[in-house]
Amino acid sequence: MKILAVSDRIVEHIYSTTIIERFSNIDIIISCGDLPNYYLEFIVSVLNKPLFYVMGNHCTGRTYTEDGISDAFPEGCINLDNKIIEYKNIILAGLEGSMKYSGEKYQYTDFQMNWKINRLRPRLYCNKIFKKKYIDILVTHAPPYHIHDEEDLCHRGFTGFNNFIKSYKPKYLIHGHIHLYGTGKERETLVDKTRIINAFGFKVIEI
Repeated sequence: MKILAVSDRIVEHIYSTTIIERFSNIDIIISCGDLPNYYLEFIVSVLNKPLFYVMGNHCTGRTYTEDGISDAFPEGCINLDNKIIEYKNIILAGLEGSMKYSGEKYQYTDFQMNWKINRLRPRLYCNKIFKKKYIDILVTHAPPYHIHDEEDLCHRGFTGFNNFIKSYKPKYLIHGHIHLYGTGKERETLVDKTRIINAFGFKVIEI
């Protein structure tokens, strides 16, 4: 399966008709947050593939269509937050948001994020019993603590994600939030058997 993962930054050659030439062989799209609805709706409508997403900490604005209809979420896309979804034998789960730093929407304390993770546990254990695995891909906005994160509170990772990796051993954790401008920042890190990937801009992943 080939995944187009996107996050945090609009990429010119994705938001254009050349997307078909470049990414026609993509099977699914994953958005790790902080992208406008129109961008995700363009991608899903042109590629005509399932798009799974979580919200980022900057996804706080509500926009409106020409008819004055509220446009809080991208149409034609699947919100993964606090859900576990199986698609073509690949099990995905999602956890939105960043560390709480200003009290806006889609921000959580470590305790709150751990509570969200706890809500996934029953389904994870059912997967292990019936599917012989907990999960394949965890989609988040923020990274795990001390993996791809930064020291300021806004960009600090969640310790709950580290514990999730240790307990449920996803093959992939795909996140955004950390911008890869300049040098010295890692895009991929292997922790045990989990590939942790920063999807900033875009990243094609083959699994």
